[in-house]
Amino acid sequence: MSSQSQPNPALGIAFMLIGITAISVNDTVIKFLSGGYPLHQMVFVRSAIGICFSLTIVQFEGGWSILRTARPGLHILRGLMIVVANMSFFTALAALSLAETTAIFFISPLLITLLSIPFLGEKVGPYRIGAVIVGLIGVIIVTRPWAGGAERDAPLFVYLLPIVGAFAYATTQLLTRKLGVTSRASALAVYLQGMFLVVGGLFWLVAGDGRYATQFDSPSMQFLFRAWTWPVDGDLWLFVVLGLVAGVVGYCMSAAYRMSNAATVAPFEYTGLPLAIFWGWVIFGDLPDLVTATGIALILASGLFVFLRERQLGRPVAAARRTQKRM
Repeated sequence: MSSQSQPNPALGIAFMLIGITAISVNDTVIKFLSGGYPLHQMVFVRSAIGICFSLTIVQFEGGWSILRTARPGLHILRGLMIVVANMSFFTALAALSLAETTAIFFISPLLITLLSIPFLGEKVGPYRIGAVIVGLIGVIIVTRPWAGGAERDAPLFVYLLPIVGAFAYATTQLLTRKLGVTSRASALAVYLQGMFLVVGGLFWLVAGDGRYATQFDSPSMQFLFRAWTWPVDGDLWLFVVLGLVAGVVGYCMSAAYRMSNAATVAPFEYTGLPLAIFWGWVIFGDLPDLVTATGIALILASGLFVFLRERQLGRPVAAARRTQKRM
């Protein structure tokens, strides 16, 4: 935690809950729009709006000077990894339910625990190793690799996308912990939103005319490569919502980890899972079946156990996060 801010656990938890709620709204809107617009267009538009919000906050947190950094390479690398995490997650959303996609993505703390052994030289005991195994069993149950195509909501490779996203996110957190980041919350948001703008713009240059979309039958791949389309009146305000939410998420998630110990606020990220189930039911009429619900429960229980165990040990490796998820 930077010396620029004093610890405030209650405020940190409040920022976390606001940020997670904003993330759930973001994911719901993206899934809702995924049938008619390309992902890179949503990413570009929401980041363009969100960066304006973040730059406004920059003025209140110290002005343009706080955007200077001694480690631009670190911010670029972290930004790229967050882009991979986000794009993988959102691409899966086009074909999977909110609950399934969110649950699989939540193996990231378990991956952080495993990767901390070779990356950081941490010692991980049998309890946490056992929790990781339970969580991975939960992922296997949700993805059902043994099932035929008709028994799953999407091809197996689509279920692998949030796993790729979780791995990228876990790598980002370990990199952040190893190298350290002292930037203000608003500056962190600006760096990441800037990276999304660059990636979204490159996607537009390469695939913005939809030339590759016709080569795929998968809704996920069509979502990734569909041509840019000007939003109809009823959808235009949803793009604005995405931009505003991106600004809220970018600030709140960074502020939460700056204002409180990671072990205190990180478990509250798991409120995103019941929120995903709620929005999936209310908006899309999706509820997990018994098998999927069992896998989700195992992932949730194992992730929370790892958080609480590392908090008890005073080494919150899996909770060491200072960037924003799915912003």
